[in-house]
Amino acid sequence: MFFGACRSAHEKVLKSTDVNYKLTKANEYYDQKKWYKASAVYETLMPAFRGTKNYEQLYYRYCYAFYYQGDYLSASYQFKNFIENFPKSPLADECEFMHATCLFKMSQKFSLDQTSTYKAMEALQTYISMHPGSKNLTEANNYIEIGRAKIEMKDANSAKLYFNIGQYKAATVAYKSLLENYPDSKSLDLYHFMIMKSFYKYASASVLAKQEERFSEAVSAYKELESITPKSSYLSEAEKYYTSAQNNIKKLRNEHK
Repeated sequence: MFFGACRSAHEKVLKSTDVNYKLTKANEYYDQKKWYKASAVYETLMPAFRGTKNYEQLYYRYCYAFYYQGDYLSASYQFKNFIENFPKSPLADECEFMHATCLFKMSQKFSLDQTSTYKAMEALQTYISMHPGSKNLTEANNYIEIGRAKIEMKDANSAKLYFNIGQYKAATVAYKSLLENYPDSKSLDLYHFMIMKSFYKYASASVLAKQEERFSEAVSAYKELESITPKSSYLSEAEKYYTSAQNNIKKLRNEHK
């Protein structure tokens, strides 16, 4: 009976033709954190308050009502609309940041599609360039770093998959792309090691005519690993592949004498 009465009261508000009463109730819902009810009433008030002094604050709360419900798709759309409707508002900076934040919130785990992550990072980069003095810059940059780490993890997982299924040539290409795309990564030594290991495996699985060239690629990759990350924990294991690659090269050359 209690919940039925609450629902009936809410429906009464929605059906009311007294816009000032409805605005008061919508704000009450909002202050009480009844986000769904607030958003529903705010939506019915849009046509009546458009162009009035109350419209900006109404729309601002309307955006946040979706955000606090966890409906980031609707919230991102409404925050973007706020900026378009009130480009000179003192709240525009905040709403632009919140639009990007909603896109970030929609970003899925690294193993899934990262379209939202790319969109969020693009929106955040635009925000940073357009608002260099904003108080939100630290948080915006943090979101970008998290997004980059997630995309890197997805790319690294793809490279690892190529290696695990024996697609060693594709693995070398994928790990080289990781080095190019993430030059500041904490996993640079792993990527160098996996390039060397992939070349070694690729050479071992190749026809004799191609083995010397590919073992040489493994040797070069080892030297690069040693040069760039001399304290890498992967060096001791990499040295075993390096020694084996050199021995195979010597053996192949002796066979061709």
